[in-house]
Amino acid sequence: MPNDNLKSYLHLHVIVFIWGFTAILGKLISIEALDLVWYRMLFASAIMTFVVMFTKEKITIPFNVFLGFTVSGIIIAAHWLTFYQAIKVSNISITLACLSSGAFFASILEPIFHKRKVIWYELFFGLIVVVGLGIIFNVETQYAAGIYLAITSAFLSALFSVINGKYAKEYHPNIISLYELSSGVFFLSIYMFFEGSFTPAFFTLSSTDFIWLFLLSSICTAYAFSASVKVMKFLSSFTVMLTINLEPIYGIILAVLIFKDGEHMTPLFYFGALLILATVIANGIIKSNKKITTN
Repeated sequence: MPNDNLKSYLHLHVIVFIWGFTAILGKLISIEALDLVWYRMLFASAIMTFVVMFTKEKITIPFNVFLGFTVSGIIIAAHWLTFYQAIKVSNISITLACLSSGAFFASILEPIFHKRKVIWYELFFGLIVVVGLGIIFNVETQYAAGIYLAITSAFLSALFSVINGKYAKEYHPNIISLYELSSGVFFLSIYMFFEGSFTPAFFTLSSTDFIWLFLLSSICTAYAFSASVKVMKFLSSFTVMLTINLEPIYGIILAVLIFKDGEHMTPLFYFGALLILATVIANGIIKSNKKITTN
């Protein structure tokens, strides 16, 4: 339905704006990236458990689907870990801009997973995004470590989007979110247990960190995570991934407003970001026109 597609596209932009704010919270929260991701997934899993219990949704799924959700949960945990570590070693603007390379990865991964032909303009738009990213690389070489981490995070985000695009058409987003978030925190807990991370100091959070973590886990994770899965029912994985490229735009604007001089970049950096925004708009126009002509 065209109206459903339009609502989903607009809803996706709201979600992406919220995701842009997660980077702000990542910088405001003082704990390490691994600890941050563990708390984020733990709190969000607890929230989704209450949501599923309240709505009385059926949680039984086939074993092969359970394995798929588990893999997705591990992928999203790794995505968030590399994302927040990139912020720690560089800054918000660099990290968010580099996430735009996810569109290029999605244009390659989606045909493989969904067994469809490569659409020429998807690949073309993905390449334009990479050009924008290359411009940023050339002017911000001092943030190499953060750039590599952010690109890794972008690949994992694209992989997660493509895999979830398949499940979103068959299962309720709350169920998907519950299983994936729970799986992520479960395997993170195993790793952190053997690493000896669970010390008394680990469980000592400042009141400020707790507030930011709760906001990150509830609005920015439990709600946005579940809602993003829902919109995948009406939008292609590539459209989702390319629209997520607005996260750098929203996040960078917020970062400059909140952190001021610490996030001001060179003019060429903003040119690269603008190139990414133009690509997102062009993709939306083309897909909208194609839907109109086929209905």
